[in-house]
Amino acid sequence: MLLKEKSLVVFQNSKIKRAWFKDEWYYSLVDVIMVLTESVNPTDYLKKLRKRDIELNNYIGINCPYVKMLTKTYKERTFIAGNNTNIFRLIQSVSSKKAEPFKLWLAKVGKERIDEIENPELAQKRMKELYKMKGYSESWIEKRVRGIVIRDELTDEWKKRDVHTNKEFSILTAEISKETFGMIPSEFKNFKSLKNENLRDHMDDLELIFSMLGEKVTNEITVAKNSKGFDECEVSVKQGGQVAGNARKDAEDKIGRPIITKNNFRKISEKDKTILLKSKK
Repeated sequence: MLLKEKSLVVFQNSKIKRAWFKDEWYYSLVDVIMVLTESVNPTDYLKKLRKRDIELNNYIGINCPYVKMLTKTYKERTFIAGNNTNIFRLIQSVSSKKAEPFKLWLAKVGKERIDEIENPELAQKRMKELYKMKGYSESWIEKRVRGIVIRDELTDEWKKRDVHTNKEFSILTAEISKETFGMIPSEFKNFKSLKNENLRDHMDDLELIFSMLGEKVTNEITVAKNSKGFDECEVSVKQGGQVAGNARKDAEDKIGRPIITKNNFRKISEKDKTILLKSKK
Protein backbone atom coordinates (compact mmCIF):
# COMPACT_ATOMS: atom_id res chain seq x y z
CA MET A 1 0.00 0.00 0.00
CA LEU A 2 1.38 3.39 -0.95
CA LEU A 3 1.43 6.33 1.41
CA LYS A 4 0.93 9.28 -0.92
CA GLU A 5 3.07 11.95 0.67
CA LYS A 6 5.30 14.48 -0.97
CA SER A 7 8.45 13.47 0.90
CA LEU A 8 8.00 9.82 1.86
CA VAL A 9 6.52 6.81 0.12
CA VAL A 10 6.07 3.32 1.52
CA PHE A 11 7.04 -0.02 0.04
CA GLN A 12 5.97 -3.03 2.11
CA ASN A 13 5.92 -0.99 5.35
CA SER A 14 9.34 0.56 4.68
CA LYS A 15 9.55 4.33 4.24
CA ILE A 16 11.62 5.70 1.37
CA LYS A 17 12.64 9.35 1.15
CA ARG A 18 12.18 11.11 -2.17
CA ALA A 19 12.23 14.59 -3.70
CA TRP A 20 11.10 16.17 -6.98
CA PHE A 21 14.38 17.08 -8.67
CA LYS A 22 15.09 18.00 -12.31
CA ASP A 23 11.50 17.25 -13.32
CA GLU A 24 11.32 13.71 -11.90
CA TRP A 25 11.33 11.79 -8.62
CA TYR A 26 14.67 11.02 -7.00
CA TYR A 27 14.88 8.42 -4.22
CA SER A 28 17.39 7.95 -1.41
CA LEU A 29 19.81 5.19 -2.47
CA VAL A 30 20.39 4.19 1.15
CA ASP A 31 16.64 3.76 1.71
CA VAL A 32 16.39 1.60 -1.42
CA ILE A 33 19.26 -0.57 -0.18
CA MET A 34 17.53 -0.89 3.19
CA VAL A 35 14.35 -2.12 1.50
CA LEU A 36 16.06 -4.55 -0.85
CA THR A 37 18.53 -6.06 1.62
CA GLU A 38 16.90 -5.49 5.02
CA SER A 39 20.37 -4.52 6.21
CA VAL A 40 20.66 -3.08 9.70
CA ASN A 41 23.28 -0.66 8.31
CA PRO A 42 22.27 0.20 4.74
CA THR A 43 24.75 3.10 4.55
CA ASP A 44 27.65 0.74 5.22
CA TYR A 45 26.14 -1.84 2.86
CA LEU A 46 26.07 0.70 0.00
CA LYS A 47 29.69 1.73 0.69
CA LYS A 48 30.88 -1.90 0.58
CA LEU A 49 28.79 -2.57 -2.52
CA ARG A 50 30.42 0.37 -4.33
CA LYS A 51 33.90 -0.79 -3.33
CA ARG A 52 33.18 -4.31 -4.56
CA ASP A 53 31.46 -3.26 -7.81
CA ILE A 54 33.71 -0.68 -9.49
CA GLU A 55 31.38 -0.31 -12.47
CA LEU A 56 28.45 0.48 -10.18
CA ASN A 57 30.60 2.88 -8.17
CA ASN A 58 31.54 4.81 -11.30
CA TYR A 59 27.91 4.85 -12.45
CA ILE A 60 26.69 6.25 -9.11
CA GLY A 61 29.47 8.82 -9.01
CA ILE A 62 28.50 10.16 -12.43
CA ASN A 63 24.70 9.83 -12.36
CA CYS A 64 23.51 10.05 -8.74
CA PRO A 65 23.53 13.57 -7.24
CA TYR A 66 23.09 14.65 -3.64
CA VAL A 67 19.53 15.94 -3.25
CA LYS A 68 17.80 17.76 -0.41
CA MET A 69 15.01 15.64 1.09
CA LEU A 70 12.78 15.69 4.15
CA THR A 71 13.54 13.17 6.87
CA LYS A 72 10.89 11.29 8.85
CA THR A 73 10.86 14.21 11.29
CA TYR A 74 10.47 16.66 8.36
CA LYS A 75 13.95 18.14 8.65
CA GLU A 76 15.72 18.92 5.38
CA ARG A 77 18.90 16.94 4.79
CA THR A 78 21.02 16.05 1.74
CA PHE A 79 21.12 12.42 0.54
CA ILE A 80 22.69 10.65 -2.41
CA ALA A 81 19.77 9.86 -4.70
CA GLY A 82 18.74 8.32 -7.98
CA ASN A 83 15.85 8.49 -10.44
CA ASN A 84 14.02 5.44 -11.79
CA THR A 85 16.80 4.62 -14.26
CA ASN A 86 19.48 4.91 -11.57
CA ILE A 87 17.52 2.73 -9.16
CA PHE A 88 17.04 0.03 -11.80
CA ARG A 89 20.82 0.05 -12.31
CA LEU A 90 21.38 -0.28 -8.56
CA ILE A 91 18.97 -3.21 -8.39
CA GLN A 92 21.08 -5.07 -10.97
CA SER A 93 23.94 -5.19 -8.46
CA VAL A 94 21.83 -6.28 -5.49
CA SER A 95 20.64 -9.87 -5.18
CA SER A 96 17.18 -9.61 -3.64
CA LYS A 97 13.86 -11.43 -3.83
CA LYS A 98 12.22 -8.01 -3.59
CA ALA A 99 13.79 -6.76 -6.82
CA GLU A 100 10.87 -7.48 -9.16
CA PRO A 101 8.05 -6.23 -6.89
CA PHE A 102 10.17 -3.14 -6.17
CA LYS A 103 10.49 -2.42 -9.90
CA LEU A 104 6.70 -2.57 -10.29
CA TRP A 105 6.25 -0.32 -7.26
CA LEU A 106 8.78 2.18 -8.60
CA ALA A 107 6.95 2.47 -11.90
CA LYS A 108 3.68 3.11 -10.04
CA VAL A 109 4.91 5.86 -7.72
CA GLY A 110 6.80 7.51 -10.57
CA LYS A 111 3.47 8.13 -12.25
CA GLU A 112 2.17 10.24 -9.36
CA ARG A 113 3.82 13.47 -10.51
CA ILE A 114 2.43 13.05 -14.02
CA ASP A 115 -1.03 12.68 -12.47
CA GLU A 116 -0.45 15.87 -10.46
CA ILE A 117 0.52 17.84 -13.56
CA GLU A 118 -2.63 16.67 -15.34
CA ASN A 119 -4.79 17.29 -12.25
CA PRO A 120 -3.33 20.06 -9.99
CA GLU A 121 -5.94 19.30 -7.31
CA LEU A 122 -4.05 16.10 -6.52
CA ALA A 123 -0.89 18.10 -5.82
CA GLN A 124 -2.82 20.44 -3.51
CA LYS A 125 -4.35 17.49 -1.67
CA ARG A 126 -0.96 15.90 -1.06
CA MET A 127 0.47 19.23 0.03
CA LYS A 128 -2.32 19.65 2.57
CA GLU A 129 -1.69 16.16 3.90
CA LEU A 130 1.99 16.94 4.39
CA TYR A 131 1.31 20.18 6.29
CA LYS A 132 -1.30 18.39 8.40
CA MET A 133 1.27 15.75 9.35
CA LYS A 134 3.63 18.55 10.40
CA GLY A 135 0.98 19.76 12.85
CA TYR A 136 -0.42 22.86 11.13
CA SER A 137 -4.09 23.77 11.65
CA GLU A 138 -6.69 23.37 8.91
CA SER A 139 -7.32 27.12 8.66
CA TRP A 140 -3.60 27.88 8.35
CA ILE A 141 -3.17 25.21 5.68
CA GLU A 142 -5.98 26.67 3.56
CA LYS A 143 -4.31 30.09 3.63
CA ARG A 144 -0.88 28.63 2.87
CA VAL A 145 -2.16 26.67 -0.12
CA ARG A 146 -4.11 29.66 -1.43
CA GLY A 147 -0.98 31.77 -1.06
CA ILE A 148 0.98 29.30 -3.18
CA VAL A 149 -1.65 29.55 -5.93
CA ILE A 150 -1.52 33.36 -5.88
CA ARG A 151 2.28 33.28 -5.95
CA ASP A 152 2.28 30.91 -8.95
CA GLU A 153 -0.19 33.13 -10.80
CA LEU A 154 2.09 36.13 -10.27
CA THR A 155 5.29 34.37 -11.38
CA ASP A 156 3.47 33.00 -14.44
CA GLU A 157 2.42 36.56 -15.29
CA TRP A 158 6.00 37.78 -14.92
CA LYS A 159 7.22 35.06 -17.27
CA LYS A 160 4.74 36.22 -19.90
CA ARG A 161 6.20 39.70 -19.59
CA ASP A 162 9.84 38.79 -20.15
CA VAL A 163 10.89 38.36 -16.53
CA HIS A 164 12.63 34.99 -16.40
CA THR A 165 15.78 34.75 -14.30
CA ASN A 166 15.80 33.66 -10.66
CA LYS A 167 17.67 36.86 -9.79
CA GLU A 168 14.89 39.01 -11.27
CA PHE A 169 12.25 36.95 -9.45
CA SER A 170 14.13 37.40 -6.18
CA ILE A 171 14.46 41.16 -6.62
CA LEU A 172 10.77 41.62 -7.41
CA THR A 173 9.73 39.38 -4.53
CA ALA A 174 11.97 41.31 -2.17
CA GLU A 175 10.40 44.59 -3.33
CA ILE A 176 6.88 43.34 -2.53
CA SER A 177 7.99 42.15 0.89
CA LYS A 178 9.79 45.41 1.66
CA GLU A 179 6.77 47.52 0.72
CA THR A 180 4.35 45.19 2.53
CA PHE A 181 6.25 44.43 5.74
CA GLY A 182 9.08 46.95 5.79
CA MET A 183 11.73 44.26 5.34
CA ILE A 184 12.94 41.94 2.59
CA PRO A 185 12.56 38.13 3.02
CA SER A 186 16.10 37.58 4.35
CA GLU A 187 15.56 40.28 7.00
CA PHE A 188 12.16 38.79 7.81
CA LYS A 189 13.77 35.36 8.34
CA ASN A 190 16.38 36.85 10.67
CA PHE A 191 13.60 38.62 12.53
CA LYS A 192 11.92 35.25 13.13
CA SER A 193 15.24 33.53 13.96
CA LEU A 194 15.00 31.23 10.95
CA LYS A 195 17.91 29.81 8.95
CA ASN A 196 17.20 27.46 6.04
CA GLU A 197 13.47 27.10 6.69
CA ASN A 198 10.82 28.37 4.30
CA LEU A 199 9.73 31.79 5.60
CA ARG A 200 6.06 31.38 4.69
CA ASP A 201 5.86 28.07 6.52
CA HIS A 202 6.58 30.09 9.65
CA MET A 203 4.18 32.97 9.09
CA ASP A 204 0.98 33.21 11.09
CA ASP A 205 -2.47 33.80 9.56
CA LEU A 206 -2.24 37.59 9.23
CA GLU A 207 1.29 37.53 7.85
CA LEU A 208 0.16 35.06 5.19
CA ILE A 209 -2.90 37.17 4.38
CA PHE A 210 -0.87 40.35 3.82
CA SER A 211 1.67 38.40 1.74
CA MET A 212 -1.19 37.21 -0.45
CA LEU A 213 -2.63 40.73 -0.67
CA GLY A 214 0.67 42.20 -1.84
CA GLU A 215 1.15 39.58 -4.54
CA LYS A 216 -2.47 39.53 -5.71
CA VAL A 217 -2.68 43.31 -6.03
CA THR A 218 0.70 43.33 -7.79
CA ASN A 219 -0.64 40.82 -10.30
CA GLU A 220 -3.75 42.93 -10.94
CA ILE A 221 -1.71 46.12 -11.40
CA THR A 222 0.76 44.34 -13.70
CA VAL A 223 -2.09 43.19 -15.96
CA ALA A 224 -3.99 46.50 -15.81
CA LYS A 225 -0.90 48.52 -16.76
CA ASN A 226 0.28 45.87 -19.22
CA SER A 227 3.74 46.07 -17.66
CA LYS A 228 6.47 44.57 -19.84
CA GLY A 229 10.04 43.73 -18.96
CA PHE A 230 11.74 43.87 -15.59
CA ASP A 231 11.73 47.66 -15.15
CA GLU A 232 8.01 48.11 -15.77
CA CYS A 233 7.14 45.07 -13.65
CA GLU A 234 9.24 46.51 -10.84
CA VAL A 235 7.11 49.67 -10.86
CA SER A 236 3.95 47.56 -10.61
CA VAL A 237 5.56 45.51 -7.84
CA LYS A 238 6.25 48.58 -5.72
CA GLN A 239 2.69 49.84 -6.20
CA GLY A 240 1.19 46.47 -5.27
CA GLY A 241 3.41 46.18 -2.22
CA GLN A 242 2.49 49.72 -1.14
CA VAL A 243 -1.22 48.86 -1.22
CA ALA A 244 -0.58 45.88 1.09
CA GLY A 245 1.78 47.92 3.26
CA ASN A 246 -0.76 50.70 3.75
CA ALA A 247 -3.44 48.12 4.58
CA ARG A 248 -1.09 46.51 7.12
CA LYS A 249 -0.38 49.84 8.82
CA ASP A 250 -4.09 50.66 8.96
CA ALA A 251 -4.83 47.24 10.46
CA GLU A 252 -2.09 47.72 13.07
CA ASP A 253 -3.61 51.08 14.07
CA LYS A 254 -7.03 49.50 14.50
CA ILE A 255 -5.80 46.31 16.23
CA GLY A 256 -3.27 48.09 18.41
CA ARG A 257 -0.31 45.81 17.79
CA PRO A 258 2.18 44.96 15.00
CA ILE A 259 1.11 42.44 12.36
CA ILE A 260 4.65 41.11 12.10
CA THR A 261 5.77 38.91 15.00
CA LYS A 262 8.92 37.03 15.97
CA ASN A 263 6.87 33.85 16.43
CA ASN A 264 7.58 30.89 14.17
CA PHE A 265 6.07 27.40 13.90
CA ARG A 266 9.37 25.50 14.01
CA LYS A 267 9.18 24.25 17.59
CA ILE A 268 5.56 24.88 18.53
CA SER A 269 3.25 21.94 19.28
CA GLU A 270 -0.17 21.68 17.62
CA LYS A 271 -1.88 22.66 20.88
CA ASP A 272 0.38 25.67 21.31
CA LYS A 273 -0.14 26.68 17.66
CA THR A 274 -3.89 26.70 18.14
CA ILE A 275 -3.58 28.82 21.27
CA LEU A 276 -1.14 31.16 19.50
CA LEU A 277 -3.43 31.67 16.51
CA LYS A 278 -6.48 32.26 18.75
CA SER A 279 -4.57 34.82 20.79
CA LYS A 280 -3.92 36.85 17.65
CA LYS A 281 -7.61 37.14 16.72
